[in-house]
Amino acid sequence: MKIVFFSLGETVPAQEWLMKQDSRVRLFILKYIERVSIGGTKRNVKALGGGLFEIKVDKGPGYRVYFGEDKNVILVILCCGTKRSQKSDIEKARKYWRLYNA
Repeated sequence: MKIVFFSLGETVPAQEWLMKQDSRVRLFILKYIERVSIGGTKRNVKALGGGLFEIKVDKGPGYRVYFGEDKNVILVILCCGTKRSQKSDIEKARKYWRLYNA
């Protein structure tokens, strides 16, 4: 499955968040996303409804990646965060997913 990052104008929320992380953390999260995209383990993937999903990354302070699937061909990375910001991150991801599908 192809991976794309959702952009909001010139802003790419997930990419901007990832760039603020330590390079080892960023690499770990990107590898996790890649494993999910090629059909790897889905044990840490949770459906949130409306075509939105959450990846719970087993590292650090409970990193999360929010994504949608576009016709089972493209994995659209919407935003990222931690357990602490989970509620607001899910709200942002829902908004971004609606915008993507508009």
